[in-house]
Amino acid sequence: MRRTLLEIADELRGLAGTGLHYTESHFDRERYERLMRIAARLAALEQPESAAEYEHLYRLADEGYVTPKLDVRMAVFRDDQVLLVHERADGRWALPGGFVDIGDSPAEAATRETAEEAGVDVRVRRLVGIFDNRHQPESPPYLFHVHKLVFTGELIDPTAQPRGAGETRDARFHSISALPELSLGRTVPFHIEEALRVQRDPYAPPYFD
Repeated sequence: MRRTLLEIADELRGLAGTGLHYTESHFDRERYERLMRIAARLAALEQPESAAEYEHLYRLADEGYVTPKLDVRMAVFRDDQVLLVHERADGRWALPGGFVDIGDSPAEAATRETAEEAGVDVRVRRLVGIFDNRHQPESPPYLFHVHKLVFTGELIDPTAQPRGAGETRDARFHSISALPELSLGRTVPFHIEEALRVQRDPYAPPYFD
């Protein structure tokens, strides 16, 4: 139920934000402003005291035509292990990555985030897939609609030892058969399964929702 409410609220937020950007009508602007407030109230239905905070976040998120956010992740394998970073935010593990910055290509962003979060330099090898967070039941409810691009990569220096930095406490290779508790808003097991599929089969097509 919570997931459905946030998805509907996000759609309303997108309509309101796009309308506010394009409208030249004072009356339409009032309607879109009201729609933005309704979206925030809907998102905060289970926490009414958070409506003002959600509205603030919605207004900061986008200007102009509102589109889904773009997140990237890098899957680096060593034998039967995968590189994961230990997130400070929730104490769980994830593939290194984050939101794409303006001016970065997705591959550049994934490479940069891996260097920043895991302390190793990598080169992108293949696109694993494009994942819609709305279609990942294990992913917790989130305010915004996110598309996640997962890549496979390889260490430029095969002997490099990962280390945590910045937003991560630690970075290390974990056995694929014994993964630690994952930060499901960032990485779900399906992302790793698909990355392993693409890693093992040079002809495997990328996944998409």
